[in-house]
Amino acid sequence: MYPAMLNLQLAELKKLGKNPKPIILTIVSNWIIAPFVGLLMARIFLQGYEQLIVAIILLSSSPCTAMVLVWGWMAKGNQEQNVMNTSLNTITIIFGYVPLVTLLTGIQNIPIDWILLLISIFIFIGLPLLGGIISKRLLIRSKGEDWFNDTYRPIVGKISIIALLTTLIILFSMNGDALIQNPDLLLLISIPLLLGFVIVVGYNILITKLTKLKYREAIITVIIGSSSHFEIAIATAIAMYGIGSVAALGTTMGLFWEVPIMLSIVYLGRYLKKRGFWKSE
Repeated sequence: MYPAMLNLQLAELKKLGKNPKPIILTIVSNWIIAPFVGLLMARIFLQGYEQLIVAIILLSSSPCTAMVLVWGWMAKGNQEQNVMNTSLNTITIIFGYVPLVTLLTGIQNIPIDWILLLISIFIFIGLPLLGGIISKRLLIRSKGEDWFNDTYRPIVGKISIIALLTTLIILFSMNGDALIQNPDLLLLISIPLLLGFVIVVGYNILITKLTKLKYREAIITVIIGSSSHFEIAIATAIAMYGIGSVAALGTTMGLFWEVPIMLSIVYLGRYLKKRGFWKSE
C-alpha cells in the first residue's frame, strides 16, 4: 500500500474546477454505479455464500488508486486527470469505504464488525498514507525531487510488486484445501465479477460518449471508473475473516480478473479512438 501513497499529489486537487465533468463521472461510477452493480450481481449469483458476497462488496466499494496510473499511461490518456482522480480516490476512500461497505452488507443482512473495518482502513490506508506523505517530504527535502521520482519510487514500486505476488502465493497456499475440495468456488465468484465488470465498463463507455468527452479524458474515466482497489479489498477480507478464508480467496480472484480486463480496456479504447467513437482532440 505504501508505494501507491507516494503517487498522491494533493496539489493537483486544486485543479478540479478546471475540467470537473470527467472527475464527477468517475466519482459517480466509483461510489454509486460499481458498488450497487456489485451488490446486484452478488444477490443474483451468490445467495447462501455470505463470505463471497462480502468479497464482491469489498471489491466493488473500493476505487483504485494505484494501477490505474499504469493503465492510463498505456492508453495514452490524460495523466493530469489520472493523478487528480487517484489523489481524490485516496482521500475519499478513507471516509467513504466503511459507510458504503456497512450499508451494502446491511442490505444483505450480513453482520460485520464496522469497528474492525475502521481499524483496517486506518492500518491499510491511513498508516501508508501518513508514511507516504512524511517520507516524500523528508526525502525530497534531503535528496531532491529528481532523486525521489527517478530512484526511490521505482525501487519501492518493484518491492511492492514482489510483496503483492508473495501475498497471492500465501493466500492460495492457505486456501489449497478449499480449492481442491470446492473448485466450483472459483467459477462461482468469477461469474458475478465478470458480469459486473462488463456492466460497469459498458456504462462508463456509454456515459463518456453521451457526455461528449474527448478520448484522453474518456479513457481515463472508463479505466478508473471500472477498476477496484483490490489491495485494500484483500487486506480487509483477511482482517475480517482470516488469511485462509473464502472471502480472502474471493477478493484475490478480483485481482486475477481485473488485470486482463484493464488491459482489454486499454486496447478497446485505442480501437474505439481509431473508429472515431469519442470526440477528437
